[in-house]
Amino acid sequence: MYHASLETPISELLHTGNSFINLSVPELIEHALKKNEGVLTNNGALAVTTGKYTGRSPKDRFFVKDEVTSELVDWNRNQQMNESVFLGVYQKIVHYLTGQKDKYVFRGFAGADPEHRLAIQIVNEYAWQNLFCRQLFIEPTNSELEHHHAAFTVLAAPGFKADPLVDGTRSEAFIIISMKYRIILIGGTEYGGEIKKSIFTVINYLLPQKGIMSMHCSANQGSDGRVALFFGLSGTGKTTLSNSPDRSLIGDDEHGWSTDGVFNIEGGCYAKAIRLSREKEPQIYDSIQFGTILENVVISQENRKPDYDNADLTENTRAAYSLNTVANALLPSIGGHPSTIIFLTADAFGVLPPISILSPEQAMYQFLSGYTSKLAGTERGVVDPETTFSTCFGAPFMPLPAIKYAELLGTLIKQNNVTVYLVNTGWSGGPHGIGKRIDLSYTRQIIDAALNSKLSDQDIYKDPIFGLHIPRSCPGVPDHVLMPWETWSDHSAYTQAAKQLAQQFQVNFKKFSDVPEQIRSAGPIYS
Repeated sequence: MYHASLETPISELLHTGNSFINLSVPELIEHALKKNEGVLTNNGALAVTTGKYTGRSPKDRFFVKDEVTSELVDWNRNQQMNESVFLGVYQKIVHYLTGQKDKYVFRGFAGADPEHRLAIQIVNEYAWQNLFCRQLFIEPTNSELEHHHAAFTVLAAPGFKADPLVDGTRSEAFIIISMKYRIILIGGTEYGGEIKKSIFTVINYLLPQKGIMSMHCSANQGSDGRVALFFGLSGTGKTTLSNSPDRSLIGDDEHGWSTDGVFNIEGGCYAKAIRLSREKEPQIYDSIQFGTILENVVISQENRKPDYDNADLTENTRAAYSLNTVANALLPSIGGHPSTIIFLTADAFGVLPPISILSPEQAMYQFLSGYTSKLAGTERGVVDPETTFSTCFGAPFMPLPAIKYAELLGTLIKQNNVTVYLVNTGWSGGPHGIGKRIDLSYTRQIIDAALNSKLSDQDIYKDPIFGLHIPRSCPGVPDHVLMPWETWSDHSAYTQAAKQLAQQFQVNFKKFSDVPEQIRSAGPIYS
């Protein structure tokens, strides 16, 4: 990787004040409590709040355009910043951190496969954010730490707020990625998810250029060794559905797929915690232990008990915990080639079926479309579900042209004879506000049937609007639930809504001018 020198190297920054490197979990909690960064809850987790930034801020995210990235990054989907502006912000954030008495440094890895991992270094202003990094990324052994040489560094300084008129940013908050200098700058926002997603973006830049697929998906493995992938944006159920007592969890959000199989990018999970309960999500609930970060979860002042049902701060409450606390985690987080892929969507129109079987061409069409509804709180300003098409089920984190990821995935699907399903975890019986979300127990039965080949012998119905192949029956699910129009009281209203969504698919897909016709024609057949 190209590497340029800096006027003030990071090594100089780390020699000012106190630089605490790879502190233990108890030590980081002690520092955070001493500095009033959070409170300890009755389940041992550290609860923190992140101020007005309780979700990602995609409009404040930039890629530096220079001789390294200019011909590789898709600038239609990524905001650019010129190199001189980046260097100006870099000098300011280094100066700011130099003035801080304490700095917290995490050195570790992104990528469970030693052959494809990225050595990372994250410098934090806050102790709790360093604990977040320790939980979410892969901790080195003592020997690995001793010989650790970071290939990428993150400087995270929430207390440094940019001046848009001077610094070339859009607001006080910024996330700036430079591939040339191998640095990520994060300031003005305390939301921990910006750190993890920035590293993921770098991985999505590097791995495909080595012929390795990088994916915004969760993954698990059955007792028979069969691996399943779950693609989907935040709020569609990746974490919830991949956590199953009957399967081993490989990871909940970010993975690579090489010629050897699937591997986790991370060492932990970042689960949505709103309305979390042991009854509905026992694996997640029980994984929240000492060392977990609870982000923006309201805590009772009387007994320090988390109130997971309370959304006063945000709908996007989060729990960040290590895979070491997940009872059924597969460690190390490496599996074989997947036999099943599930695309998850939360359809706010309420017209897509709970499950449909996709042909390889339909799979590529749906992957490029990445249709879902953004759910409340995931991004700033999202209050009600909003229809969106997020290419590759993760457009904000995919810096390269979409066709690069699609071609890699398509090749791997064909080489490994993977069965692909589209599963709707959104609304049924009407759109948001009229219908209701599909019952989680039904979705779990549907996922179980897909993973255990319980749908292969069922009658299939071809939907006349979307061209999807819908099973007429599924064990444990009422037949009428599988046919979405049968859950609507007004069938004509369903047809109208379905045609409206089909047209949105078609309009969105016009941007893919370089896609083969067999994929283009695999979309909605209504015109």
